[in-house]
Amino acid sequence: MAETAHLPWLDSYPESLRWDTELATGPVNELLDQSAQRFADNPAIDFLGHKISYRELDRLVSRAAAGLQRLGVGPGVHVGLFLPNSPHYFIGFFGVLRAGGTVVNYSPLDAERTLAHKIEDSETDIMLTLDLESLYPRMAGMLGNSRLRHLVVGQLTEFCGPVSAAAAGQLGPSVPVAMDAQTLSFASLLDNDGDYRAHPQGDPASSLAVLQYTGGTTGVPKGAMLTHANITASCSQLEAILRDALEPGRERVLAVLPPFHIYALMVNMIFGVRMGSEVYLHPRFDAESVLREIHDNRITTFPGVPTMFIGLAAHPLTEQLDLTSLKLCNSGGAPLPLEVQQRYSQMAGCALREGWGMTETTTAGTFTPRDGEPRPGSCGLPIPGAIIRIAPLDGSPGSLPPGECGEVCIAGPNVTPGYWKRPDATAEAMTGDGFLRTGDVGYMDEKGWVYIVDRTKDMILCSGYNVYPRVIEEAIYEHPSVEEVAVIGVDDPWRGQSPKAFIKLRSGAPRLSFEELQRFLEGRLGKHERLSAMELRDALPRTPVGKLSKKDLVEEERARTKAS
Repeated sequence: MAETAHLPWLDSYPESLRWDTELATGPVNELLDQSAQRFADNPAIDFLGHKISYRELDRLVSRAAAGLQRLGVGPGVHVGLFLPNSPHYFIGFFGVLRAGGTVVNYSPLDAERTLAHKIEDSETDIMLTLDLESLYPRMAGMLGNSRLRHLVVGQLTEFCGPVSAAAAGQLGPSVPVAMDAQTLSFASLLDNDGDYRAHPQGDPASSLAVLQYTGGTTGVPKGAMLTHANITASCSQLEAILRDALEPGRERVLAVLPPFHIYALMVNMIFGVRMGSEVYLHPRFDAESVLREIHDNRITTFPGVPTMFIGLAAHPLTEQLDLTSLKLCNSGGAPLPLEVQQRYSQMAGCALREGWGMTETTTAGTFTPRDGEPRPGSCGLPIPGAIIRIAPLDGSPGSLPPGECGEVCIAGPNVTPGYWKRPDATAEAMTGDGFLRTGDVGYMDEKGWVYIVDRTKDMILCSGYNVYPRVIEEAIYEHPSVEEVAVIGVDDPWRGQSPKAFIKLRSGAPRLSFEELQRFLEGRLGKHERLSAMELRDALPRTPVGKLSKKDLVEEERARTKAS
């Protein structure tokens, strides 16, 4: 543990929490073992109205582990999960780890060539998926055309009985599955007595649990190696932060984010299991369904991303339904606009806290104390056991003083040891003394509060000045007609680049002209931050986890420029 005298955030920590608290680590699969013993008869999952207890989940996972071992899964074997929010994901994930294998997460919205790259790069031999039109045919096409040798295909109705038309419509139709030597059903995988072979667990700090691919804007995706120690340390950090807010075996978590994303994987599923929570699975985000679930089933915890809270704050049911059961709402995955944070907290009656993290930090890097006074614009303090410093943007060594912008760097037990089969990328991302260069631009104040300004790759260089899109977005969000906004840099023959805003207006709001917006932003932005253009949209593009996708907007602008 590092010396603590020079860590400015220590004095800002809540009295009930120590930064140097002991963080337990161990095999990830033991988290389910422990909760199945403590909360055997408690519901673990609610999926479309059907509940699975911790006792039943534990048995299903053992049967999955035994079935996977019959397919050859053990230490060093990588198994892919190409699944939505369904019980299959829980059973498959813990089944792979209990069998001794490694999980590789796949996004259903990946392009075919990206899926093919991940299969080859990650050395995935077996894939678990569902018989949905959006999933099964894409993986069936990989058999015989990649190293993939077995496909395990489940049915949506296996763990929920008859599916409502609305739920089925969300996930899309099922298609026939051709069973053969390479393809077997999820039911047949589980058709055994659950007598799996336990493998001796190696050092959790070096034993690979999950390959989690990062979806960078350039180049092919890289697999962040998350060890058993990374994941269980992250759970211990979350438990320490939330110890005073959450009660083991008593919480109800609303899981809407897809589990292939690190934020949902950790906060909804793995930490939910560690706490013995009941996890309510929603296949997709729908504002009305979310609000009614909170109201009807007294949900206590709802992790989301900014676009979800924007949608909830704009929905009339937010003020009409009883949301007082909520103890904790947390926003992650992208910067949370201050105006949205304040509006949602006031309407829902539950403080909306923000944290910062990334795939490489096994989700969390900072947190906002639940009962503390939030700092406007800050994503919080470094989590227990993590050290954050701000490094010069030119890559030179050392740390910047409080208030100066640089690259956010982090070290801690939750930080990945590197990228799968990419020593070059690992060396580029790590400093000589073990800190991860995050690619985020930000600063730390004298009390240790961290402020993320933007991504280094999103920074706009206007006439030699650094312009950060988030600063412009925060100012535009103050306009009463604006519901969502994304700002990117576009080519400018005079300035090199200039900011352009893509805006979705609130329902019923009067049309906003560019001239009106420019007048509104006078005094809110510097001259170097002035917009060059604005475009109104009925909807803004999103990533698979619901974040606004600036990558899509950048590609649209490039195509438009090339065509002109």
